[in-house]
Order: sequence, then C-alpha cells, then structure tokens
Amino acid sequence: MVKIIIDGKQTPMGRLASHVAKQALLGNELAIVNCQEVIITGNKEMIEQDLADMRARIGSGQKGPKVSRSSDQIVKRTIRGMLPNHRRGRGKEALKRIRCFVGTPKEIGEAEKISLAGKPKSKSIMVGDLRKHK
Repeated sequence: MVKIIIDGKQTPMGRLASHVAKQALLGNELAIVNCQEVIITGNKEMIEQDLADMRARIGSGQKGPKVSRSSDQIVKRTIRGMLPNHRRGRGKEALKRIRCFVGTPKEIGEAEKISLAGKPKSKSIMVGDLRKHK
C-alpha cells in the first residue's frame, strides 16, 4: 500500500474526486489536505442556490439526503459518488482508505504532496465558501 498525499488547493472537485477514486480502487491509501480550498467550477449563484434548496428541503421536515457543511465531508461525499457501490465490496474498502482534512495536519506536515491544480477558472467557488451560506 502506498500512502499518497494530495493537496486540494485550486483543484477542481470533479478532477480530484475521479483521481482519488481510481487510486483508492487500486489499493492505495490517500490523504487529501486543504479541502476548504478545492474549487467547484460553474456559476457561483447557481451552486449556492442548489445547496440552499437541498438544505431547505431537509429543514422543512421532509426526508432527504444529509447535506454536510464541513468542507472535508463535502469533498469525501463527492469522492464516494465516484466509487462503485460504496456500501459493500470494493467500494466500501476503497472508501475506508480515503482521509480528507481541512488544512494540513501535523502528522502530514512537510511530506511531499501531489497537486492536481490546473489553470484557475474565472467562474468557480471554493468549497470552504459554501459553508458560510445558509
């Protein structure tokens, strides 16, 4: 098993999620740091509105999916969506090998990190900014 540390700064969430899912399915242990700085590309207002609608649906007493406010949990949930059947078999084992962190923990510290960041997009929002919206 190889321990891979990925820096989420300015990395598009879809690109990060698909890369991490593939590596986890291959049997590698992964740690994603700086999850609050992962970006979601697209229209900022639409992304915020979609998230607000999901949270309002839950607040009104209807049953629905849990929508986390924590940046690391938002990223991990996206990665979970890229895995085959996360409730059993390969997907469940792969999900156990993934750790997401807000910031950089002391135990990782100065270790070598992989960056998947591309060119910055003009229309994007950071996952950490979504936490502030109600």
